[in-house]
Amino acid sequence: MTVPESLRLAVEVVKAVRAPVAPSFVRLVLARTASIPEVAARLPEGSSTVAVRITGDRELRRLNKTYAGHDAVTDVLSFGGPGEHLGDLAISWETVVRQAAEFGHEPLSEFALLSVHGFLHLLGWDHMAASERKEMVRLTVAALELSHLRLPAGRL
Repeated sequence: MTVPESLRLAVEVVKAVRAPVAPSFVRLVLARTASIPEVAARLPEGSSTVAVRITGDRELRRLNKTYAGHDAVTDVLSFGGPGEHLGDLAISWETVVRQAAEFGHEPLSEFALLSVHGFLHLLGWDHMAASERKEMVRLTVAALELSHLRLPAGRL
């Protein structure tokens, strides 16, 4: 008997700022992402964990400067973890709200997009080359569709 992907991935959500994001929403989006065959194939055997920290621009800027050498605010950062802990995601809620307004969609859709994006990075995907970018976009769209979320044209 195989274990459903949703049971193989435990997601801890930490809110360092006030944000109307239910932990169950984050868990569901990432569990659905983990159910995509290409994503599931990269998950380690057995159970794995991911931590998602919802924070603000100040903390994302500090983390970006400390760990990536970029003194700028960013929307999401991914930090790989050891063993069954795939890693940590830090997402700026302030940036989520700004980007959602800029692209004309709901903040929860933007948050889901950034969660999926960061999760894919934890599993080894990148977007440096055009072919990599195309694959990440394809997987992101598929993951969001599983959660019945659509982004406006031009967002990805």
